[in-house]
Amino acid sequence: MPLDPAVRTFLDQLTAMGLPAFETQTVEQARAAIRMMSQTGPPGEPVDHVEDQRVPGPGGSIPVRIYAPAGRRPAPALVYFHGGGWVIGGIDTHDGLCRQLANRAGATVISVDYRLAPEHKFPAAVDDCFAALGWVAGNTAALGVDPSRLAIGGDSAGGNLTAVVAQLARDRGGPRLRHQVLIYPATDPVMDFPSHTENGSGYLLTREAMAWFYGHYLRTPADRTDPLAAPLRARDLAALPPALVITAEFDPLRDEGEAYAHRLEAAGVPTTLTRYDGMIHGFVGMTDLFAQARTAVDQIAATLRAAFA
Repeated sequence: MPLDPAVRTFLDQLTAMGLPAFETQTVEQARAAIRMMSQTGPPGEPVDHVEDQRVPGPGGSIPVRIYAPAGRRPAPALVYFHGGGWVIGGIDTHDGLCRQLANRAGATVISVDYRLAPEHKFPAAVDDCFAALGWVAGNTAALGVDPSRLAIGGDSAGGNLTAVVAQLARDRGGPRLRHQVLIYPATDPVMDFPSHTENGSGYLLTREAMAWFYGHYLRTPADRTDPLAAPLRARDLAALPPALVITAEFDPLRDEGEAYAHRLEAAGVPTTLTRYDGMIHGFVGMTDLFAQARTAVDQIAATLRAAFA
């Protein structure tokens, strides 16, 4: 399908603004740019209760933001890992999406502000995300959360972390997860899929930007094939929680996300793969701009409600 007209308008507006590409900026400039972009949308919808906390982590305390929807307790919970190439982004940039998911899924959402590269290279983000999940599982009574109804999810780099943490939870004896939600996940840092060339420029996220992110995140070339950075390269994907994998047609990460979904299916993991035609990387967080983003959020919420039922 062709690029969605609303997406074309959005990309043309970005071009007219003359914003520099991520790979031409310093880390500090890129972080400031993503914060600015996240603040241009409408305010986040109200949630019954929102609270910031700090939880123990392997490198110090980890900030988390807890979104509790109205309704009965204990509630199910979604532990969410934000996108941003392991370098940019955070709780604030994904605040609106987490509010929507809490309300629509009827679940307490715990958004994790894991350590970022290059100050904290791989596997610091993995360690923080797994520690935060463990903290949630160990504090369900205080959180008003049902320990038997836990899920994890994330977008882009956060989708990568979701896949990795799901594998770690399986291999390290828990916590037991009901579901995993992978939104246009990065699953293979080698970047040799056709979509990296087909969609490598002109669609917001570029191949060069991904190389910039990986250059800051990974320590050595050997990390590119480490399953903790490249979940697609894990030997065994059996016995993982059911998965929803969302991809975008004009995304450099499209093929590797879909390859991961197909490997999950081949391993016997119940998996739903949905490609959103005409869309670009990052679209799910733009519900104020794209109807398909609103559809995707509704799909995620409905999937979680079914998993928690």
